[in-house]
Amino acid sequence: MRAIEFEEYGGPEVLRVVTADAPEPGPGQVAVDVAYVGVNFADLKARAEGYRVPSLPYRPGLEVSGRVRALGAGVTGLTVGQEVAALTAGGAYAEVAVADATTVFPLPSGVDLRTAATLPTVLPTAYALIHTVGRLRAGETVLVQGAAGGVGTAAGQLARAAGAGAVYGVVSSPAKAAHAKEHGYDEVFAGAFEEAVREATGGRGVDLVLDPVGGDTLRAGLASLAPFGRLVSYGNASGAEPWSVGQPELYPLGVSVSGFSILTLATTAPADLRRLTEAAFAKAADGTVTLPVTAEFPLTEAAEAHRLMGSRTSVGKLLLSVNAGS
Repeated sequence: MRAIEFEEYGGPEVLRVVTADAPEPGPGQVAVDVAYVGVNFADLKARAEGYRVPSLPYRPGLEVSGRVRALGAGVTGLTVGQEVAALTAGGAYAEVAVADATTVFPLPSGVDLRTAATLPTVLPTAYALIHTVGRLRAGETVLVQGAAGGVGTAAGQLARAAGAGAVYGVVSSPAKAAHAKEHGYDEVFAGAFEEAVREATGGRGVDLVLDPVGGDTLRAGLASLAPFGRLVSYGNASGAEPWSVGQPELYPLGVSVSGFSILTLATTAPADLRRLTEAAFAKAADGTVTLPVTAEFPLTEAAEAHRLMGSRTSVGKLLLSVNAGS
């Protein structure tokens, strides 16, 4: 089979096409003939700086759609040939990928393989941020960093469907604002946002902030909270050093900070992840959330997909097409 690997860290050019034996599923695992692969920022961090890379060479990729190829010992509830979406621990940039059975999901009715590849990481993450961790209540206000990206696109729609009083987004450039406004956002800010948020909310601030950036952006988000507001951190795209949040930041207005990582949850609480994912996928099946695919590349052009995402000009979801027509 064909796969994409890198033997050293660096830019998109370190990705190379290799030929390898198709992996076999171990006990409790499922092998999938891949139709589509979702491209995520975590893939770029893995390639550039070794994020969650146990050793080299490494095959990136965290989410796929396709058809069950083989079942490992002890796996029940799935059949060979069944269409599924899966969250993997890596290795998805390939014609065959292996995932733990707990993170392999039959496609909801009405969801095709192309759409399914956009779901495994993005939609459960957005659902958790809005509902499970963020605990958004009707009438509350939300501020979402990266509003035009995959998670941001889903979070805006979920917040709107949950009855948010106002949904605010932050994007890296004005060109991305139009995309965000088509997916649930009332107002979108480009660049610095703290003063604009205070103005938009009459000085009160927002009830919920979702932050995948970290560093100074997280600090500004914390400063944008209303009394008793919540901030959920779910990434550190800035690469900034972690910092402690304590009494000076939390006590004056009674605010709180929490975190979420779908990849960590997959290893620490897979049963909870499964329940979360099933609830999230239902939102795609019933039309509450749509995740537009804005660019699609052949597997062999994975480097071009990384260049586009790394340029910070992309919106929505990027896919690699593998065995889409089979």
